Amino acid sequence: MSTTSEPVVTGTSDATGALADAPGPDPRRWLALGVIAVAQLMVVLDASIVNIALPSAQHALNISDADRQWVVTAYTLAFGGLLLLGGRIADYVGRKRIFVIGLIGFALASALGGAAQDATMLFASRALQGAFAALLAPAALSLITVTFTEPRERARAFGVYGAIAGGGAAIGLILGGVLTEYASWRWCLLVNVPIAVLAAFAALRVVKESKASGNTKYDVPGAVLVTAGLVAIVYGFTEAAKPGVGWTAGSTLTLLIVGVLLLAAFVVVEARTENPLLPLRIVLDRNRGGVFLASLLIGAGLFAMFLFLAFYFQANLGYSPLKSGFAFLPFSGGIIVTAGVVSNLLPRTGPKPLMLIGGVLATAGLLYLVTLEQDSSWLVHVLPSELMMSIGMGMIFVPLSSLALHGVSPHDAGVASAMLNTSQQVGGALGTALLNTLYASAVTSYIAANATGPQDIPGLMPFAAIHGYHRAFLVGGIFLGAALIALAIFVTAKKSDVNKPEGASHAMA
Repeated sequence: MSTTSEPVVTGTSDATGALADAPGPDPRRWLALGVIAVAQLMVVLDASIVNIALPSAQHALNISDADRQWVVTAYTLAFGGLLLLGGRIADYVGRKRIFVIGLIGFALASALGGAAQDATMLFASRALQGAFAALLAPAALSLITVTFTEPRERARAFGVYGAIAGGGAAIGLILGGVLTEYASWRWCLLVNVPIAVLAAFAALRVVKESKASGNTKYDVPGAVLVTAGLVAIVYGFTEAAKPGVGWTAGSTLTLLIVGVLLLAAFVVVEARTENPLLPLRIVLDRNRGGVFLASLLIGAGLFAMFLFLAFYFQANLGYSPLKSGFAFLPFSGGIIVTAGVVSNLLPRTGPKPLMLIGGVLATAGLLYLVTLEQDSSWLVHVLPSELMMSIGMGMIFVPLSSLALHGVSPHDAGVASAMLNTSQQVGGALGTALLNTLYASAVTSYIAANATGPQDIPGLMPFAAIHGYHRAFLVGGIFLGAALIALAIFVTAKKSDVNKPEGASHAMA
């Protein structure tokens, strides 16, 4: 969709992947960043905006309790499962072109969901949103890396992206509460339409096209294997979370085993194919491998805070959807402010000190939620946790985004950014199922241990829920702690690596 007269960054590279004859800075790069930021915010918050609206949508469309999960899961499965392919398509077809196509497709899918007349139509629209988000998200991140080539400017640009990645989900909860309470649940989907259309129009004017050069064949077997494998594993964890199914059920074990086998086959294919969907050099690099692993664990652990604090606010403290959304505001604001500060510190300190301090803060903040009780104060028990986690996540997300693409040749920028998003989405999806299962088993065991008869169950439920929250927060904190360990072990990049001009080195120790 770009004009033929527009300069195109083709990414012609030498043996090290360095850009040859790289053009000067784009004078419209900051306007382009604004457009990219708006689009990325829309994608990130759409994963959480429907959570608060879900009860209203379920009632309006007569969705059963067993099926209502698909409003969230359909989006996550399509998004996480197709991200790698989306990154490759963006590299080969053109990142600006795919960015605009993703925006228009996302708008159409959102309009379809807002007009849904039954459950099937809503589930299909959410899956379609996820598919177009899988085009949009990697194109957005790779556009940043080819638009900003000066290290300090790139750090600031990644600061914006990191703030969005960390705070977007909380903003979605707030916006979902506002729209559900004062308009309709349908507007949680319809609100995307004008935003996406305006962003697409602006992108056509201010974003510069870029694409990978050389061999641009698609790895279709790899795309099928990785997508099917991720879907099977995510669905297997979701299946385990269903009442009466569990981890040892035949359906759960079959899905998990099939998923693992498909992903193993994917690795074999990628190692042997001439044009891999995921070149193994991207994940086998020590720094990037550590970043992707940490991103997966953070996605799994951080979900505990959003999911179960939302339950705690509404079921235990009696908050309205709107009040529950605003109760997350300090978390969102803390990440945005911290990411802005960290983007300026990153070139001076290097990535590792920031990420390690942030990991300690985030882990401590999530573990502090284990002290919550039925009559706990939001000011005393929740706010300190939100602030610790938000500052910690802000210190992690900015260098995490930078390291995921640092040292990657322009040919692979899209797939590398897709891996960062894939790890976050898959981690969140796995965390959803795992923490739900642990929560449910904890609630059941508490009631079994304390109820003398059916008449006791209603009075015990709030305290059983607290017991379930504690287990979920504890395991979520363990995930964040494991991410901290992964960053400590694998990340070796130093300040000099972050400050090197683009193309000076494409291989960190």
